[in-house]
Amino acid sequence: MTIVLIAALLYLAAAGLLVGAVVRDEGRISAGWLLPALPAVVLHAIVHILGWRQSGGTDLHFFAALSLVGLGMAALTAAFGATGRMAALGVIVFPVAAASLLAYAGYGHVHGEALDWRLQLHAWCALLAYATLAVAALLAIMLWTQERALRRREFRGWLRALPPLTELESLLFRTIAVGFILLTATLLTGMLFVENLFAQHLVHKTVLSVLSWLAFGALLLGRWRYGWRGAVAVRWTLAAMALLILAFFGSKFVLELLLKRV
Repeated sequence: MTIVLIAALLYLAAAGLLVGAVVRDEGRISAGWLLPALPAVVLHAIVHILGWRQSGGTDLHFFAALSLVGLGMAALTAAFGATGRMAALGVIVFPVAAASLLAYAGYGHVHGEALDWRLQLHAWCALLAYATLAVAALLAIMLWTQERALRRREFRGWLRALPPLTELESLLFRTIAVGFILLTATLLTGMLFVENLFAQHLVHKTVLSVLSWLAFGALLLGRWRYGWRGAVAVRWTLAAMALLILAFFGSKFVLELLLKRV
């Protein structure tokens, strides 16, 4: 539990440094926030590794999966921020990662499943896809907020913490493209390796995941073919992400927390 608390505090310290930089209107945010953020990501990963050893397998129950997605989002944010782009994303991501880690530790570990390499590949593709596309959803919200402020000529200090509008939009679509590839790999490995993918307890997850995949694919096609951008891109991104959240965490919440089918 000590590791969990240290990781959570480091996440919050990184977020605090970023908030301070935005409030002070520093423009390009210095890399000082990485000092607590990187150890927090490493400790977060160690917590899961120790949990898997304790439970005897890969623990992917609701809070464990939520924490792993939070870990992926924090790692991606640190990677983006280390290159000097989108450090402000950590203001949201790092507290979310800390909360998901605390929820995982508070709920406790369940008996892990001894998954073979094929199901592990499917699970990791899914978690990476959710983390990447969740970051894309946050980028879409930031894009919408930035566009709205510029249209209203509200030139506030926090705008300087974000990259230019065109760069932010380009980063959004690159992130969606990576997430779409990972989501495609998730669906393909599911079809190849998961037995009875349309069983009663999986059918909702499968159908919603396919609908999300179609929505993200349509957005990328619309961007390439028709130049979709701005509010259209934001709406499609958030709608597709909502379907993905319902597909995975919605179904896991109902099955594991409401129906107690772990």
